[in-house]
Amino acid sequence: MKSGLIKAWREYRGFALFIILMIIFRSALADWNVVPTGSMKPTILEGDRILVNKLAYDLKIPLTHISIYKFGDPKRGDIVIFDSKVADTRLVKRVIGLPGDTVEMRDNRLTINGIEARYSDVEYAADAMFAIESDVSMSHRIELARNGGSRLSTFGPVKVPKDRYLVLGDNRDNSADSRVYGFIPREEIVGNARTIVLSLDYDHYYIPRVDRFFHAL
Repeated sequence: MKSGLIKAWREYRGFALFIILMIIFRSALADWNVVPTGSMKPTILEGDRILVNKLAYDLKIPLTHISIYKFGDPKRGDIVIFDSKVADTRLVKRVIGLPGDTVEMRDNRLTINGIEARYSDVEYAADAMFAIESDVSMSHRIELARNGGSRLSTFGPVKVPKDRYLVLGDNRDNSADSRVYGFIPREEIVGNARTIVLSLDYDHYYIPRVDRFFHAL
């Protein structure tokens, strides 16, 4: 029996070591995430596979959330991936409020630390409108419902606590984010995303969206 195990180990140890190293790599260095919902539209679409940089903020012990070295903190405008205990799932959202910031929203118009965001390049579709939301430190495109804001379109002002972040989806009227789950603890943040690796169109038989391959976020 023992000799059989030794023989099996010798035969398959290369494959076993490969699997172990791959798990460590995906846990601590980089991974990709499938985006199943439209909460980050128009920036990220359903079916996008985003590259997650797990070294963006911390070096963590593999398979844990324990940080052993801190490279930096999330910045306003970063797209972060985090394991939400409250939502009991992994989420992808945009950082809007940093620790110490005061944030409020009135009819989907943001104010951060008393400075109102600017909205430009407004476009209309059948059931949605799009605009570029900008302040002194970020600029990105958002999507809003054409028929008016949801019950989440107004909140605050709220002050972001120490070691917490306020995150929102770019699809403002269709996103469960800090308005639902509260502030995000720093230790729950896994990494950030700046690139779409590949994309499949769920509505058209999973046809690849080649124009979104390696598309910068």
